[in-house]
Amino acid sequence: MRRTPRDSAESNRKITRRGLMLGGAQLAFGGALALRMRYMQVDQADEFRLLAEENRVNIHLIPPSRGRIFDREGRVIAENEQTYRITMRREDAGDVEDVIGRLSALVELDRDEVERALEEMRTSPPFLQVTVADRVSWEAISRVAVNAPALPGVTPEVGLSRVYPQHETFAHVVGYVGPVSERDLERYEDPEPVLRIPRFQIGKVGIESKFEDRLRGSAGAKRVEVNAVGRVMRELDRREGEAGADLQLTLDSALQDYIKARLGEESASAVVMDLEHGDILAIASAPSYDPNKFVRGISVKDYGELRDNNHRPLASKTVQDAYPPGSTFKIVTALAALDAGLITPDETVYCPGYMEVGSRRFHCWKRAGHGHVNLENSLRDSCDVYYYDLALKVGIENIAAMGRKLGLGAAPEVPMSAVTAGLMPDKDWKRRERGAEWLIGDTVNASIGQGFVLTSPLQQAIMVARVATGRAVTPRLVRSVNGIAAPSGGGEALDLSPSHLRYIRKAMFAVSNSRRGTAYRSRIIADNMRMAGKTGTSQVLNRVVRNQDVPWEERDHALFVNFAPYDAPRIAVSVVVEHGGGGSSVAAPIARDITLQALYGGDPPLDAYPTADRGRIKSQQERLERERQERAAELGRRA
Repeated sequence: MRRTPRDSAESNRKITRRGLMLGGAQLAFGGALALRMRYMQVDQADEFRLLAEENRVNIHLIPPSRGRIFDREGRVIAENEQTYRITMRREDAGDVEDVIGRLSALVELDRDEVERALEEMRTSPPFLQVTVADRVSWEAISRVAVNAPALPGVTPEVGLSRVYPQHETFAHVVGYVGPVSERDLERYEDPEPVLRIPRFQIGKVGIESKFEDRLRGSAGAKRVEVNAVGRVMRELDRREGEAGADLQLTLDSALQDYIKARLGEESASAVVMDLEHGDILAIASAPSYDPNKFVRGISVKDYGELRDNNHRPLASKTVQDAYPPGSTFKIVTALAALDAGLITPDETVYCPGYMEVGSRRFHCWKRAGHGHVNLENSLRDSCDVYYYDLALKVGIENIAAMGRKLGLGAAPEVPMSAVTAGLMPDKDWKRRERGAEWLIGDTVNASIGQGFVLTSPLQQAIMVARVATGRAVTPRLVRSVNGIAAPSGGGEALDLSPSHLRYIRKAMFAVSNSRRGTAYRSRIIADNMRMAGKTGTSQVLNRVVRNQDVPWEERDHALFVNFAPYDAPRIAVSVVVEHGGGGSSVAAPIARDITLQALYGGDPPLDAYPTADRGRIKSQQERLERERQERAAELGRRA
């Protein structure tokens, strides 16, 4: 059937309209596509460029340099040394065992360290770097770098590690650092990323732990370009971190080293405090240990020897241990009686060698008795009966209050680990902690520093410092942080009668300088250096025994406290020798030698000692000097 001209025209109009509609749709689509391409290529160019960069750029944290620690004279106590290590990232390594095998052909690997690294890689995120070998040589690092293409995921790194150049001398004060553990991370709600850097070191004990946040610093960062297999191609930019704060301590390295040598093989401790600002000039426990072994990873054998040693080298005896103070505590009891107005200095008590309280007999250390004694003689001769009598007059509440006023029964605020508060007991304490009532016999025992009373060597030094100055002296161990001085510990005046304090100081002077004094044999002869002190013997067993008749660990502790010079006090000293026996025969000579060393700033002249002691002291000085030189040479070899 033939189409009419009219039909043909109508058909042509429809085709043209459809073509226009289709063309318009195509044009609109092309325009939208062009606009989208322009938006993505021009308007969003920076965003997509950043995404592309992130696909080939990694951000690496740069560990900060840990702050250094110095003594009061600027001698280095803790610093950082450059070390080399080899790390591995599991996600880049692929076949970890195979890569380890190739690496072991180039570098000698410790099997235990490798097993630890493999376990850490199994339990850690695949992107986390794990240390496979630490403290490797430069030659080993060079071999790894040259063979980098054959060791995917392996990175040779340069880092910093803590080192203690004086080794054992400051171990109990400064402590040590070690790799971050899971227990360490649990201490933080939101651990800083830097703490997850492989083998990153943080403080574990001592000042290193107490000042961790200040010593650590803040991490830097670097952007590195990596190829398709994750290998670093180049460093794009770097932002250095902020180094940790430097600390200057109040300690004197030379004095600390002398005390360590003087204590020798004893299980002992000593504290020296400056009385102007409360600066701790020395605080030493013997025996000690080398903290560098803990930084580098102490062996099971070495740790076992430290742990099982009955002289407890790991314990910081100066602040961690608390002992019955023995007769050094008589200073507290005497001041409590004077302060309460219950005695006068000239009032006497008769000592027949014992006192009966109820049905119990309390003995004096001198079985024959001291006869009639007053306040000065009671301290000079260390008469126990005099203080038994005071106990009945004064009562435990007054004694405890005076003890607290002199710094006992409260933990000193020093940045060391496990600082004990000791124990200054009273009636409420026994009722609360023991579920029993206080007995008069408890007061009698406490009056001579036995029974429940416990003090640390540092607390003993604080006690003497307050008696010597009449101020609430507090210990200061950190002198400055980044050059900013710490507050003085000089303290305000105590609410104590100056005349009462003079009585006690005069009696302490008699202890060391009167021929009948218990520490007379350990006196100082130099007129401008004479000391005032108090001996103490602390019972370990609750029975009267001769020390030579029992094993070492059952013998009495020997104590001595003093201040010097008597006329213008500059320092306070406390010494405790565990199981040493008598305070007068063992602790007092050590304290006298330490006192002179501190006052003279080095070996004192022989004429500062009694004539009978000078030959022995000369030999001792020569021996200690040889030991110091040997230690210095050993430190040089270790360095």
